[in-house]
Amino acid sequence: MKRPTLRLLLLALCGLLLSGQAAAADLTVSAAASLTNAFRELAPLFEAKYPGHKVQLNFGSSGALMQQIVKGAPVDVFASADQESMDQAQAQGAIEAGRRRDFVSNKLVVIVPADSAHAPQALADLAQPAYERIAIGLTDSVPVGRYTKAVLEKAGLWAAIEPKTIGTQNVRQALDYVARGEVDAGFVYSTDAALMPGKVEVAKRVSTDKPILYPIAPVKGSPNAAPAGQFVDFVFSPEAQAVLAKYGFGPPDAP
Repeated sequence: MKRPTLRLLLLALCGLLLSGQAAAADLTVSAAASLTNAFRELAPLFEAKYPGHKVQLNFGSSGALMQQIVKGAPVDVFASADQESMDQAQAQGAIEAGRRRDFVSNKLVVIVPADSAHAPQALADLAQPAYERIAIGLTDSVPVGRYTKAVLEKAGLWAAIEPKTIGTQNVRQALDYVARGEVDAGFVYSTDAALMPGKVEVAKRVSTDKPILYPIAPVKGSPNAAPAGQFVDFVFSPEAQAVLAKYGFGPPDAP
């Protein structure tokens, strides 16, 4: 009787192992560039909570990531730095609209090189000759660029400042340009500015008409639908929200 019993136990164990392998997933998360540091810390925490899953992170401007997704890139989760990029993905049926949620907030700031002799006290100062080059995310695809353009247009300054702008592919490129002193000023998120103390300084905090909220959603048609949903839920956990707060992100209901 011992041998059949052992055989049954081995078969049961193999079944459990196979089911675990089937449940495991290589999850691809496309996220806004400003989430880079926070999501790199979140990924291993998620993997520890859900053994077997592996998270592959893909960072870039939200507009570019959205285009990749709607063209069929193998992505399971999309985290955007603005509503517009997520709206476009939703309009094209690329995300699970019912699972879309805002998970953090951010603020827009003007930064200058730490050794700069000029620090604008008002947005209008950027129109002065002292500011020859201003780094701004590309306004057609980079959320921080869209936020910046809207603010400058409302202030009646876009026509004066646009000729000075140096377009960047994402917010981190704008941060790097300022940190290296290649531009006189730049518009980034407060979370990005905080990453380079001693290299950049926040000259001014900028109010936006609408709060800067980051939505996240599973991608429709993902072969990893269940773990994609788990990752979306995970970013709202106290553990994940604490990591996001450490990097300067506010809660989604922040004023």
